[in-house]
Amino acid sequence: MTYQECIQACLECMEQCNRCFDECLKEDNVQMLAECIRLDRECADACAFAVKAMQTNSRFAKQICELCADICQACGDECAKHEHHQHCQDCAEACHRCAKVCREMAAA
Repeated sequence: MTYQECIQACLECMEQCNRCFDECLKEDNVQMLAECIRLDRECADACAFAVKAMQTNSRFAKQICELCADICQACGDECAKHEHHQHCQDCAEACHRCAKVCREMAAA
């Protein structure tokens, strides 16, 4: 596992979270998606922070990746609940993949 693989997973997750956030705001029942929207924002921010930590070879990169994995897991689990929204399903997939890669990075 290289930083580059984890950085790529984080960037893809961040992109899907930003897309999901934007698409959720366009839905009729935004209130139903409030937690999804909140977690999309947190997850995108966590991924960006993890990318920066890895790119700068931070001595805390592994801990940051572990935290990022936890946030990605929570976001992916929330998005997965919204079966009728493809953007949520796409986001859930990216989040769960990123969580897995970040956990592998943290354990390396």
